[in-house]
Amino acid sequence: MALTFHGQGDPELARSLLSEAERAGARVTVLAVGTWLDEQPELARRVLDGGHELGNHTMRHRAVCALPADEAYAEITECADRLHRLTGTIGSWFRPSQARTATDLVTGLAARAGYPHVLSYDVDSQDFQDPGPDAVRDTILGQVRAGSVVSLHFGHPGTLTALPAVLDGLRGRGLRAVTATELMHSDGVPATAGPGRRTDTG
Repeated sequence: MALTFHGQGDPELARSLLSEAERAGARVTVLAVGTWLDEQPELARRVLDGGHELGNHTMRHRAVCALPADEAYAEITECADRLHRLTGTIGSWFRPSQARTATDLVTGLAARAGYPHVLSYDVDSQDFQDPGPDAVRDTILGQVRAGSVVSLHFGHPGTLTALPAVLDGLRGRGLRAVTATELMHSDGVPATAGPGRRTDTG
């Protein structure tokens, strides 16, 4: 299964969360917001140096699926440019901001920008609502299964507090947190197979 994080918010919380994942042998996928990368450029390399994966979550975290095509494309490509400048690559994945799935238009624009797959998720932790660490843990462990992609966020203390218990719970079920790319290519299963191992195509 894959833990995916929306990359923005307090950089110290982000560093602590990455360190906690690493202590448990977990690898995560971070979908970074471009303005966050502008403010915290060193975190792009910190993510990759920890064995994690970095992707694109638009430049300004606007409601990208509601934007005109030219503005939506700019949201994707400006963040891609930041990623490329900082890491030498645009990242493996694009995830639309303020949307669980991408429209056909945004999917096409992402492909034009160099992202053949748009990463969705089947488990929403709701951690951005700050319900407390126990609620975050229970939401994830109540829905997760082999092949799941979980949506989480940097910048929320409850998420950091919940993470050790989440990882313990996953281990207790024989599940391992890997990057989205590792998940999609595990066991020879193609990226479009199954609700948890999917890329959104609109």
